Amino acid sequence: MAEAKSDSPQADTLAAIMRHPLWEDALALLMGTAMVALGIALYAHAGLLTGGTVGVAFLLKYLIGWSFGWSFFLINLPFYALAIWQMGWQFTLRTFCAVGLVSLLAELTPLWIGFAQLNVLYAALFGGFAMGLGLLMLFRHRASLGGVNILALFLQERFGLRAGKVQMGIDVAIVLAAVFIVPLDKVVLSIIGAVALNMVLAINHRAGRYMGVS
Repeated sequence: MAEAKSDSPQADTLAAIMRHPLWEDALALLMGTAMVALGIALYAHAGLLTGGTVGVAFLLKYLIGWSFGWSFFLINLPFYALAIWQMGWQFTLRTFCAVGLVSLLAELTPLWIGFAQLNVLYAALFGGFAMGLGLLMLFRHRASLGGVNILALFLQERFGLRAGKVQMGIDVAIVLAAVFIVPLDKVVLSIIGAVALNMVLAINHRAGRYMGVS
């Protein structure tokens, strides 16, 4: 799709000022995926899960003992076709890098930090906040974590539906499907965590609010 031309030099200047340079995109990719991996570490230690493809990877980890990192990476492969078709090659490449980094960091983070004591409610809330902030950074630099993230961003850009609300609905449905695998109290706490994650997105990621572009 061709971009509309601006009507004034001032608009061109403003757009140039707000465009993220490549180094900012790369740094946001690293920081965003590190925050998500930290949230995943909190959830894994507490026996919780979340929605989206991350939640599916957690279910495979808890149910049959698969590695979270490899499960998450492989589950996302089919979604890249939708990403290329709807969001373009640049978005897809950044998403592929983000998924790869999260897959790697999710395996490495437990080797770098440990929890002698971790309150499960704290893990649910602040793990959700950490993942929400990580996703927010990725979204604002034209990347995602694949899967539901791609669908949520597509619906926001095409139909104006808020990405946070779309993802919240899907995430809660995935968490509820875990009642046969995860203890009920952990499912309830996981729902609280999913709400915390998506509150970060619903409050901070609204169409037209953030003017930076990549």
